[in-house]
Amino acid sequence: MADKEKYRALAVQLLKYGVVGGVSFIVDYGTLWLLAGPAGLHHLLAAAIAFILGLTCNYLISTAWVFGESRLRSTAAEFSAFALIGVVGLGLNELIMWLCVDEGGQHYMIAKLVSTAIVFFWNFFARRFLLFKS
Repeated sequence: MADKEKYRALAVQLLKYGVVGGVSFIVDYGTLWLLAGPAGLHHLLAAAIAFILGLTCNYLISTAWVFGESRLRSTAAEFSAFALIGVVGLGLNELIMWLCVDEGGQHYMIAKLVSTAIVFFWNFFARRFLLFKS
């Protein structure tokens, strides 16, 4: 594949992942709002639960629509690797939430926007280059 075609394929894949990320973000952000707001859970616990729900949504849609063939033969191994990358993302999410909210005094919903932007790129590139053949 020529370089121009590779970049175009990457751009299309990144755009699709952005759509998936948007749907997953709605699940994640909405759950965070519900759990940390009306349900009264601590923002870090609520963020972890919300992140896991968003991760599951992301996996289901990404494997069906965004990424090509997995480098792994087992669906269980594929999900485990996908989740492990997500766990690193969760660690980044929690660190950013803590830094912004607890150390920086920002509202947790603003902190989540910052976290989402950073973790989005980590997740896409780690999954694309480490897990899938695309």
